[in-house]
Amino acid sequence: MSLLLQTAFELGLISSLVVLALFLSYSMLNVCDLSTDGCFTLGACTGAVVALAGHPYLSIPAAFFAGVISGLVTSLLQTYIGIDSLLSGIIVNTAMFSINIAIMGNSSLLNMNKTETIFTILKDALSNTFLKNKQTLIIAIIAVTIVLIVLNLFLKTRLGIALRATGNNPAMVKSSSINPNVMTIVGLCLSGGICALSGCLLAQSQKSVNIDIGQGFLTISLASLLIGRILSRSDSIPLRSICAVIGTIIFRLIYTIALRLNMPAYMLRLISSIIVVLAIGIPYLKGRYPEFKRRLEARKENA
Repeated sequence: MSLLLQTAFELGLISSLVVLALFLSYSMLNVCDLSTDGCFTLGACTGAVVALAGHPYLSIPAAFFAGVISGLVTSLLQTYIGIDSLLSGIIVNTAMFSINIAIMGNSSLLNMNKTETIFTILKDALSNTFLKNKQTLIIAIIAVTIVLIVLNLFLKTRLGIALRATGNNPAMVKSSSINPNVMTIVGLCLSGGICALSGCLLAQSQKSVNIDIGQGFLTISLASLLIGRILSRSDSIPLRSICAVIGTIIFRLIYTIALRLNMPAYMLRLISSIIVVLAIGIPYLKGRYPEFKRRLEARKENA
């Protein structure tokens, strides 16, 4: 059971990078980026190919910049070609399937069992210590910590504040001589890079990548983001971002419990969808409860 919990914690941390990417694009910039699944797979494919070429350290920045390019294309379709944000995400996500297959050399599966990665390097370094076999957990913690720090520092800069203002009120930002299109491009590029980084880490930790590795990650990440929002009653950005990470870990623990209860694997996506509905619906119904109560009392009085 402890091994299952460790695995859930590791997957939760790695997946939380996608949630932080959505935290930036969805919560801060107010743009729902539907290219997440394809961007995640792009990072996994790029990182795997670079690692297979014998450059394990280079695979991390390569995957990140591949995600930045994905975010750039998505944002340009929205801002300068006039395509709706939802449709532009769908277009990029669809195109990513062909691009990812091409990156993988016309194959749908890459095996990295005999490939040196940052995980195997750290595993060898920790082989004679009390942290043996904890390389995935350590790298995941380091990656999430770095992204959290950088993201929160960025959102406190003038550029970050302008980006947040763009998400809150684009018209006001435009009247303040700030180009909202540029803010959208910056936000989606950074979001895409973080998302691709998560895909790279997951692929290397699992020692393989297939073309469907990112399928369903958007729903999972939205559910985790909403769980984190429920945990955080404050408007503090650092607290909200940390709660987003905690929400991802909670979500993965729910997955682990479901698997321990012998629930079929194909039902897990249904659980993801139900969690999203509950996370959105419960706060809404809670806010409408006083109105429902007044209507019920009025009907009783009229009766």
